[in-house]
Amino acid sequence: MSESSHNIWLSSGLSLLAAIVVFIVFVLPAEFGRDPTGLGSLMGVRGMSGYDVSALSLETYDPIEDAVEFSLYPFESIEYKYELNQGQAMLYQWRAGGEVVFDFHSEEKGTAPEDSVSFSVGRGDSERGSYVAPYDGKHGWYWENRGDEEVVVKLRTVGYARASITYSAQGEFRRALSAEK
Repeated sequence: MSESSHNIWLSSGLSLLAAIVVFIVFVLPAEFGRDPTGLGSLMGVRGMSGYDVSALSLETYDPIEDAVEFSLYPFESIEYKYELNQGQAMLYQWRAGGEVVFDFHSEEKGTAPEDSVSFSVGRGDSERGSYVAPYDGKHGWYWENRGDEEVVVKLRTVGYARASITYSAQGEFRRALSAEK
């Protein structure tokens, strides 16, 4: 075998070996959630491809309607979240009497609040849409009034949350939601 053939076989073998290492260390943890070496978790690539949420989620109870209203004085903020399980859906609409800073985000159960994931961030006076929880946890909004007059925020939701939590200057308030009104 000539030296050039030997070099081609050596290069091919090393390339195949590198591809296998990359697959095991990076692709399996990031794309499939499988981490046989533990290096994917260590490097923070495990689960990078997103969360696996089914298109169909069967529920054992009727959807729950919730309507709340918050007054925000200048430079006051509030956070309102729902406890949802993975795959549970929610339709929502909120309106404010003036521009507010908002952040729709969620905290995966068992993680720190600073590890939350934001889905919609901006400034405005309304937003509406649907949301499907990618994981078990707390999912909801932060609103802040940066104006110089009081703003009222009204939120309406329909979905499968069983509880809501309000975080404000007065502290944390949790309430159970019920289909019975």
